[in-house]
Amino acid sequence: MGSKAPLNDTAKGAYMESTTFTSALTSTNWNEEWKAMQAARRHADDAAVWDERAKSFPVKHGAQTSYVQGFLRLAGVQPGETVLDMGCGTGALATPLAQAGNKVIACDFSQGMLDVMVEDQHALGVTGVEVRKMSWADDWRSFGLADKGVDVALASRSIVTSDLRASLLKLDRVAKRRVCITLPCGPSPKTDERLLAAAGLSQKLGRDFLYAFNILAQMGINPEVAYIPSARMELYESREEALDGFSTIVRDAAAHLVTADEMETALARLRTWLEENLVSDERGWHLSEDRKVTWAFIAWQPR
Repeated sequence: MGSKAPLNDTAKGAYMESTTFTSALTSTNWNEEWKAMQAARRHADDAAVWDERAKSFPVKHGAQTSYVQGFLRLAGVQPGETVLDMGCGTGALATPLAQAGNKVIACDFSQGMLDVMVEDQHALGVTGVEVRKMSWADDWRSFGLADKGVDVALASRSIVTSDLRASLLKLDRVAKRRVCITLPCGPSPKTDERLLAAAGLSQKLGRDFLYAFNILAQMGINPEVAYIPSARMELYESREEALDGFSTIVRDAAAHLVTADEMETALARLRTWLEENLVSDERGWHLSEDRKVTWAFIAWQPR
């Protein structure tokens, strides 16, 4: 076979024009796509809803789940470091960090969650935690969070915000050494894909962590990624409460995707499935198998 003749200038120009390619990966405005996705989801989280939910949260007195152990191992908080725990909830991270001697600034927009955390820490004799009722949308500087004011900033399973880039920048701004977050690998943890399948409904995967990764990469940050598997179980006091609770999960996840009649048909299918898969024990009524949720752990060195 003979060698190909070199392209002349005209041919080179035609060749280049025919192979022009714009990568959607590098040119997409991932934060604008995130905003559109959030707008298409259910309404934004309401602090009052979490205040109510906090009433049913058991006080665990320092007990650590496998998720918490995995997060703390990957976070690598060093002795004596000051930590911001944004969206601290009932203190799953703040409490063990304070027990280890770290100064912790624990923030959440739900006063009910903060109250449960304080109760738990009081029972354990835990000190060293500054509690602040603060949201992602607030001006963090007005709450005393100065630039590079903490060593490590954490946001564990708590980034529920319409502007992801702005939230990541806030964490990056206040941290000196390290920022660590987790986001779900699949749909919202509030959504159980098994329930939707049983109801004959579909749910598009959110892949929230990919948006965070891509936004950080476009900011010139090279984040590290690991994965934390965890199990989740919804518990109810009675069979009827379980039927209502699981129906609500499906309704919240898919009501905007189907008509009212289609939803009623789906809930009837779900009830039939639940009749076969609901069990009870000393803990209460629940599904026969735990739900598996995988979290993406993303960390980076602040700019």
